[in-house]
Amino acid sequence: MPTATDAELEQVLTAGDLTPVGRLADSSNGALLCSVDDGADGVLVIHKPELTERRLWDYPDGTLVARERAAYLVSAAGGFDVVPPTVLRDGPHGRGSVQLWVGPVEGEPEPLVDVTSAADVPDGWVVVLSGETPDGEPVVVSHAPHPALRTVAVLDAVLNNSDRKGGHLLRDGDGVRGCDHGVSLGVEPKLRTVLWGWAGQDVLDTDLARVEALRDALRGDLTDALHELLTVPEVEALQARTEHLLRTRRHPLPSPGWPAIPWPAL
Repeated sequence: MPTATDAELEQVLTAGDLTPVGRLADSSNGALLCSVDDGADGVLVIHKPELTERRLWDYPDGTLVARERAAYLVSAAGGFDVVPPTVLRDGPHGRGSVQLWVGPVEGEPEPLVDVTSAADVPDGWVVVLSGETPDGEPVVVSHAPHPALRTVAVLDAVLNNSDRKGGHLLRDGDGVRGCDHGVSLGVEPKLRTVLWGWAGQDVLDTDLARVEALRDALRGDLTDALHELLTVPEVEALQARTEHLLRTRRHPLPSPGWPAIPWPAL
C-alpha cells in the first residue's frame, strides 16, 4: 500500500487478518514477521507479543509493547513521521504491538550508521565514538549528516529513548523511520543513542515546530491516550522533556552516569 497514509495504514493494522510468516531470529522479545490482510491489500508487519517480552531491571514487566504504541502516538502528534504505524491488538500469542515493516525483506538496507576504520568514514559523516575490535583493531562509529536523522535525534530526546541503535534506522523515501521503542518513555534520564553528532547544537526551526506541535497535543487528547499506555509520572516526564527542549532549543548532551551509546551500536 505505497500511497496509503499512516492513519489509513493504522486502520489496516488494527482490522486486518494477522498471519505469522516467520520469526526474527535475533529478536530478544520473540518478535514475529507477519502479514496483515484487510481483504484489499496486504502489508508486512513486526508483531511483538506481550507474553514473550524479556524482563528488564529498569522497566516494569509487560509494558514494552505499550511503549511501542505510545512512541508512535508521540511521533505522529508532533509530525515527526519517524515511528511507523503501530497498534496494539490480539495476535497468535495474545496482546501485542503490530508495527508496519519498513525496508527490504531480504538483503541489508542502506546503512545510516556504520562501524569502520577512521580512514573509511564516508565523506560528511560524523564520528561519535572511537573504539577497537576484539582483535585490537581501531574503529569508529559514525552516522550520516542526513537532516531526517536529525529529526530522529530530536524525537529520541523527548522519548528518552535508551536504545537507538544504527540498525533501528531505515530510509523510507526521503525520510528516515526508526523502530524498536520498547525501552523508551521512562522517567529517569536514559538517552542512549548513536546520533550524538548534533549534541549541544541548536535544534533546527523545522524540528522546533514539531516539538511545539507535540507540546500542544500533550495539552489535549494525546495525554488522555498516553495515560492508557504509560504511568502518570511517565507522561509528566514526557511533558517536562518537551518543555525543556523548547526552553533550551538545543540538542541534549549525554547524561553523566549513564552509557551514552548502546552496544552493539548497530
